[in-house]
Amino acid sequence: MGLIMTEDGRPGFILRLLVTAFGLWVASAIVPGIEIHGMWTLLIAAFLFGLVNAFIKPLIVLLTLPLTIVTLGLFLLVINAAMLGLVAAMLDSFNITGFFAALLGSLVVSIISWAVSR
Repeated sequence: MGLIMTEDGRPGFILRLLVTAFGLWVASAIVPGIEIHGMWTLLIAAFLFGLVNAFIKPLIVLLTLPLTIVTLGLFLLVINAAMLGLVAAMLDSFNITGFFAALLGSLVVSIISWAVSR
């Protein structure tokens, strides 16, 4: 696994971390209710967000699969917001003041990550 780019041209670990950190920074800049204090908090939050999405999110998606099917996948937005809220709960200098702030923040991070990975 490459740190910057993999052999097949996909973003590596460091690049994905920086893109996620950038997405979190943009979310904190445009979404009222999201506050991140400091660059180190931003990088740690991006790292934790990657870990949460890699290990916890698949279990939550599997456990809520019936609800996700009934809502035609829209419940995945709620799961993404919950994962961002979980990361915020782990860090003292990362604050999210409500569900809708977490929902909008997770949408911003997802859109930026998607745009860069294309």
